[in-house]
Amino acid sequence: MSGDYAARRRAAIKEAAFEILAEKGYKAASMLEIARRAKASNETLYKWFGNKQGLFRTLVEDNARDARDLLEKALSDNSDPIEALSRLGPLLLAIVTSEKAVALNRAAAGDVFETATLGSTIAEHGREAIFPLLKDLFEKAFRDGTLTDGTPAEAAETYINLLIGDLQIRRVIGVAPPPDREETEARAARAVAKLLRIHGSA
Repeated sequence: MSGDYAARRRAAIKEAAFEILAEKGYKAASMLEIARRAKASNETLYKWFGNKQGLFRTLVEDNARDARDLLEKALSDNSDPIEALSRLGPLLLAIVTSEKAVALNRAAAGDVFETATLGSTIAEHGREAIFPLLKDLFEKAFRDGTLTDGTPAEAAETYINLLIGDLQIRRVIGVAPPPDREETEARAARAVAKLLRIHGSA
């Protein structure tokens, strides 16, 4: 099996998994049904992902990877922290309010009293993976004097609250549409401006 073919098959399986997750929730989403939807064999799913938990863990990891990669690059190449935030903000906001993120979070909420595995996976590969990198980025901003008031952890918390606020939960409960690119960029810019007022030098 060529690398390109395998990549296409994996993408089809992941897409089918998201579709079924959105339609039926985590508990009712079976590997067999996902395999049928993706026109793949059940054996292939188990070979590539191990089990259902492994498959959905991969979906969560994929959904968070772009934001994590951007943060890691900013930390490794000495990018200006505020400039990095300006690039990160729209991407992070788009990720956490996307239809895929909404499906994963709805499924996690429904899974709390069932398998109780999806929520911990989302936490592990979402906030718990992103927040330390974000804090490291703010440590750079404090070292270079861009930010002076508070601590890097406080600044990271402020930024997340300013950027996302209650929009993510409003998306999950179905009372807010996904923000378009213009709204996403404007909200991200406001978050940086307010962050500088709160934690920047007087």
